Amino acid sequence: MVRGTPMNRLGTCEEVASTVIFLGTDASSLLTGSIVLVDGGYTCW
Repeated sequence: MVRGTPMNRLGTCEEVASTVIFLGTDASSLLTGSIVLVDGGYTCW
């Protein structure tokens, strides 16, 4: 799976958590109907 990502690594818990925190704050208030993928580019291939 790691070789299948453009970043050649798995994300850390902190990287995933920072996205979740962002989505739970007013900083993300302009996002509407968005899908936020935290997968290191895996779905880009």
